[in-house]
Amino acid sequence: MSAGEFDGLVAVVTGGASGIGLAAAEALAARGARVAVLDRSVDGLTESLAGFAADVADRASVSAAVDAIAERFGGIDILVNNAGISAVGTVEENDDEEWARVLDVNVIGMARVTAAALPWLRRSEAASVVNLCSIAALNGLPQRALYSASKGAVLALTYAMATDHVGEGVRVNCVSPATVATPFVERMLQGFADPVAERAALDARQATGRMVTPEEVAGAIVYLASPSSGSTTGTALEIDGGITHLRPRPAGARA
Repeated sequence: MSAGEFDGLVAVVTGGASGIGLAAAEALAARGARVAVLDRSVDGLTESLAGFAADVADRASVSAAVDAIAERFGGIDILVNNAGISAVGTVEENDDEEWARVLDVNVIGMARVTAAALPWLRRSEAASVVNLCSIAALNGLPQRALYSASKGAVLALTYAMATDHVGEGVRVNCVSPATVATPFVERMLQGFADPVAERAALDARQATGRMVTPEEVAGAIVYLASPSSGSTTGTALEIDGGITHLRPRPAGARA
């Protein structure tokens, strides 16, 4: 992908003020895109990123921000639905309020932002939506019942959206990372009795022996958003350190 591959294109990244979202926003800007970050707090962004305050759990907030972005930049070509929250526990350990809160952000939030952006995406000749899914959609992870359910819904939503809008020239894909070393994960770790031991377990879960970096996920997002990926839609791209398909033997183990 060339440095100016996204010249003239406008990208919106939700949850783009930190972690994977920030890495994706910076990667798109470095390749020529004009990037709008949509987040609850947009303080401290670099000059290459334009911040728009909004909460994906509030439809009026989302609609106002998307309209402001389109008015400022003249349209929207790329949407990265990255905003999301974590949840830890079994089905017994999260109450109805927590289920509603997480699904509202992780799933309905994507629908809200995409619905607001679609009128602009339909006008683009390079329209692309990239959703942040997770390996939790297809792998049973301990104490992640609610989070996994939300990401399973994101995977299904991606395929449905890709089907609904392919005839309108809007591509929809998702990336499915393994555990990524972000402030999001750091906050989640603080909920465990031994955060250090839990961090080591998360590193060891990947076949590569370490968590995924935000920059590695951003690279996959850039690929799927790129005009050069025009025949890629309805795809889930795994950036998972081998956890989904690899079963390496432990060091020293025999066949």
